[in-house]
Amino acid sequence: MIRFEQVTKRYPDGTTAVRDLSFEVAEGELVTLVGPSGCGKTTTMMLVNRLVEPTSGRVLVGGDDVAGVDPVRLRRRIGYVIQQVGLFPHRTVLDNTATVPLLLGWKRARARARAAELLELVGLDPRTYGPRYPDQLSGGQRQRVGVARALAADPPVLLMDEPFGAVDPVVRKQLQDEFLRMQAAVRKTVLLVTHDIEEAVRLGDRIAVYGQGRVEQFDTPGAVLGRPATPCVAAFVGADRGLKRLSVTEVQPGDLEQPPVTRLDEPARRAEARLRAEGALRAVVLAAGGDLHGWVGTEELAGGGLVRDHAHRMDCWVPVGASLKEAFEAMLRYDAGWVAVLDGRHFLGVLTPAGLHSALRRSADAFTP
Repeated sequence: MIRFEQVTKRYPDGTTAVRDLSFEVAEGELVTLVGPSGCGKTTTMMLVNRLVEPTSGRVLVGGDDVAGVDPVRLRRRIGYVIQQVGLFPHRTVLDNTATVPLLLGWKRARARARAAELLELVGLDPRTYGPRYPDQLSGGQRQRVGVARALAADPPVLLMDEPFGAVDPVVRKQLQDEFLRMQAAVRKTVLLVTHDIEEAVRLGDRIAVYGQGRVEQFDTPGAVLGRPATPCVAAFVGADRGLKRLSVTEVQPGDLEQPPVTRLDEPARRAEARLRAEGALRAVVLAAGGDLHGWVGTEELAGGGLVRDHAHRMDCWVPVGASLKEAFEAMLRYDAGWVAVLDGRHFLGVLTPAGLHSALRRSADAFTP
């Protein structure tokens, strides 16, 4: 969808912003551009919508050289989100969101209906937030409106320049979560600029790691963390890249152990005797069909009745395919010795600290030369 062919941008004072830039972003792919300040990330993005013109080389979008496309027409079919958002203060949230469709000649009713749909998509109720003005929103809410506005005309390409950099860490993670959910639904081709390697790793299908004016490595997050291509990349991702790999390594069924289990309708004393024979102090409680219900302590079962009479809710769980980081965070949050892993509600097993270590080792071995 986006292709850079030996692109160089050199300014009249001799400064070279990017040099011999060549990489391709596939349709529906989210690529993060990461590196220190002044390395050429934002220049790269601005080459796509012709806010900056290349000195040499070509930038293609959908197979067309952007140099041959009218810049106004080009920009109206490319969504653009910046850190400062840039909402019009005198227009309501709904009208801000409808800006580009109206510029493209859409009927007002259609443009406003599309705006309402997009506000819903980014987690803002259009009935509540649509009539408000930007100064009545929080920073995180303004960022959401900026994303909705960029998507309003259904552009195939989305450019995002530090879109979550102006908010606090908690809101930043919420916005990242919302954006990942939205991207899974709309599958736009996205270039996202950030200086934060953790954000780049968390969001990107692939990462372009910049040195000074050039891409040092263009690969998946796991490969960048597991096998840095140059000393520059290794220095930027940090000595703790092994820990960062927790966020890009998924929990898989082969990582799990099988703890003692009992069923809701099993007689409590029978379950107690069986579990004590196994040397178990507690067990996972399953409903019919193997769905997770909770847990129970062996001593509690001595009270008789059915297991369901003594079972507790289990909050320490993650879905299969969650990251090791999410699993580790759940263990710490609930001060648990393991975390249950589910496929929907179906119980697959538990991930223990030993299993987590083994999974992280598997991730490291995958990128060992």
